[in-house]
Amino acid sequence: PPPDTGPLDLTKSTAQWIDRTTVAVKDDGAAAGTTTRLVADPEGELAVRDGELTGTGRESALREIPGGLSATQRARFPHLSAYAAYEVAPRDQKHTAEDLTGQVILTRRAPDGTLTAATGVQTQGVLDDLYAARATKARLGPVFREGGVTLSVWAPTAQSVALELGGARVPMRRDGVSGVWSATGPKYWSGKSYRYVVKVFSPSARAVVTNKVTDPYSLGLTADSTRSIAVDLTDKSLAPRGWRELRKPEAVPLRNAQIQELHIRDFSASDRTAKARHRGTYRAFTDARSKGSRHLRKLARAGTSYVHLLPAFDIATIPERVADQKRPDCDLASFAADSERQQECVAAVAADDAYNWGYDPFHYTVPEGSYATDPDGTRRTVEFREMVRALNRDGLRVVMDVVYNHTAASGQDPKSVLDRIVPGYYHRLLADGTVATSTCCANTAPENAMMGKLVVDSLVTWAKEYKVDGFRFDLMGHHPKANILAVREALDALTPAKDGVDGKRIILYGEGWNFGEAADDARFVQATQKNMAGTGIATFSDRARDAVRGGGPFDDDPGVQGFASGLYTDPNSSKSNGTAAEQKARLLHYQDLIKVGLTGNLADYTFTDSTGREVKGSEVDYNGSPAGYAAAPGDALAYADAHDNETLFDALAFKLPPSTTPADRARMQVLAMATAALSQGPALSQAGTDRLRSKSLDRNSYDSGDWFNAPPWDCRDGNGFGRGLPPAADNKSKWPYGKPLLTSVKVGCAEIEGASAAYRELLRIRTTEKVFGQRTTGQVQRKLSFPLSGRAETPGVITLRAGDLVVVFNATPETQKQQVRSAAGSMYRLHPIQAKGTDRIVKSVSYESSSGIFTVPGRTVAVFSRSAS
Repeated sequence: PPPDTGPLDLTKSTAQWIDRTTVAVKDDGAAAGTTTRLVADPEGELAVRDGELTGTGRESALREIPGGLSATQRARFPHLSAYAAYEVAPRDQKHTAEDLTGQVILTRRAPDGTLTAATGVQTQGVLDDLYAARATKARLGPVFREGGVTLSVWAPTAQSVALELGGARVPMRRDGVSGVWSATGPKYWSGKSYRYVVKVFSPSARAVVTNKVTDPYSLGLTADSTRSIAVDLTDKSLAPRGWRELRKPEAVPLRNAQIQELHIRDFSASDRTAKARHRGTYRAFTDARSKGSRHLRKLARAGTSYVHLLPAFDIATIPERVADQKRPDCDLASFAADSERQQECVAAVAADDAYNWGYDPFHYTVPEGSYATDPDGTRRTVEFREMVRALNRDGLRVVMDVVYNHTAASGQDPKSVLDRIVPGYYHRLLADGTVATSTCCANTAPENAMMGKLVVDSLVTWAKEYKVDGFRFDLMGHHPKANILAVREALDALTPAKDGVDGKRIILYGEGWNFGEAADDARFVQATQKNMAGTGIATFSDRARDAVRGGGPFDDDPGVQGFASGLYTDPNSSKSNGTAAEQKARLLHYQDLIKVGLTGNLADYTFTDSTGREVKGSEVDYNGSPAGYAAAPGDALAYADAHDNETLFDALAFKLPPSTTPADRARMQVLAMATAALSQGPALSQAGTDRLRSKSLDRNSYDSGDWFNAPPWDCRDGNGFGRGLPPAADNKSKWPYGKPLLTSVKVGCAEIEGASAAYRELLRIRTTEKVFGQRTTGQVQRKLSFPLSGRAETPGVITLRAGDLVVVFNATPETQKQQVRSAAGSMYRLHPIQAKGTDRIVKSVSYESSSGIFTVPGRTVAVFSRSAS
């Protein structure tokens, strides 16, 4: 048949059945006398041919409701507020559950019977109305009881569900109230592989299909996720030695957390000091003598409290068996520092190599198999636990990066799980019924009850069964605030006596960005920066990050400078920076943004800005939004770089004048990191940034392999800079800027080890001086001030007074004198940790008690402490 077009288009679903009584339809001013109906066909054969509906189905007449949706319905579905509302007749409502197991369309006919509209119907709302009250209380996936195993899956629209277990097919029984199908078998089911066989109408296929699909609540998987495994996570054989008695490092409150962000494969894949059979796996963390492990312990001793692991759940795009993983067929080290060849070789195998960041979830509650020494079976469970145990013993608690905002695929794709069981439910659909992809992939819909339940249930499993100490939410702003608060409530209910973990000590933070179809609370109150303030759940703050680095992460010209990259005080040749006057004005505004960041991004903290006005943090502008949005320290997470965008070293390579010496590059790196480490609230650093980590200017290394991603654990191998032009897919437009840098910018062991030591010294100051861990806005207001802020402040210098400490951030190339008149008469000296440290330049600082003048050399952050005499 010809393709459906215009208003007669069953490939789209523009009507929305929001509850058992109501269908919402975009108000298009239907003519008087128009008849609107729902048509349901269990065979899924309804179609439009030559302007007429073909196929047969049960029809339900709809009556338009004057005034549209009710206030309650508009609150539940704000994006549908302007839609017309139609009532499903009470006599037809008794058929709703049956109708939903087939194809459902909405038709409109003119008084003469002409078909004027035909469209598919979105059914997420009515499914929640019918089933959520009971289904949200169900235990899904494998549940082990005395003498048997029950496997359950929520599939309310399925016409039948069977369990394929080994070579047998077992029928499953449907609970009509919850929509859950289940089967119970003997104890020998434990450890068996299984799939569900689901017969269901698929809107994307426009047919009734039979899908063989893994369990969304899988706890174990065969290699490459082809089948689920009925895994009992309480089985003693899956617990490494000492697991049940594992003593964790002391829990650090989120407001004091110092976090290292680390990719599991990066940690060891290129570390020759890790055991060969462990490289790139969970077990590498048990290699206590490897350089990577030794460095993590150094950081832990200095005050790092958490390691944040990039996604470690089952990933859709990595072949899990080593034999199936491709490697670059080139001698990468033989090519020139600015060659295109390295990226060509890496890109040629990127789709099939062992590398991916992992932001493409396949199964949410099973460890990724490629990080296990054997992906087929339960080694991944045991070895993930061994990793957690090893990190805990090294003095570090473990945060897991979680990605519930999207899936790797939807529809009938072989790597689609949720959508092949309950088609059209788990993903957020746009007005025409297509899946939203604003997150890069198929957006999920945690606002729907059972997707929200999956998020909560999965996280509780990771916390309880894997002893994960915290969670970082990818694109958290695409979650409802209520969903994230439900996670907090569920974790808080975990107790050591009952569950073996103290859920109240688990930290939560995420990306509170505001964009896409959910932006500005269009569909629900989002878990965004401003909305999460006061919840105790932190959001990443981009304000100080951009001010420190300069510009934004997506600038066409990467040479836009900032506070730590020489803006105004050490200008480069980029015309994008503007005139000297424009640079000075922007630099002073950046300094205000950094001051707000140092307070913990507090909305109500009051200070004098660089124009001389007394302002609150919320009154400082950040690209049209308030710079300060936090209600208390701990609401905002500070950082200078993370896995996304260029590493800090690479950003500075683009921005600092090319003539900047290796030593000065290292000093500016430390200064940039200090603005996050010495702020109120938590701070995060990408693993290796303290060691000047480079990815050879790659701004998006998610699939760039080990070559571009290896961290510099051994300084003799360099820091990663000059490994060739970065992959063309995301970087080619920047090649003209980067090519001359790759052959000229160099750092060596002195700079790498010196920067790392200086950063660790700042960490020790941050974690041993209580003034950096204030609890409330009032405490920060009393303890912190910027005594030289105002019209006369020095461009490129920020002076912070924090209790008995004075911190001077001198980002200029020259020695600067900062006179703090209120300090005159008091005795200050360089903080003992820096005084005994490795940085000889910072030891040249001076202080004049009579005048209150602090003298600090260029490109230096110095911490002064007040002494009794």
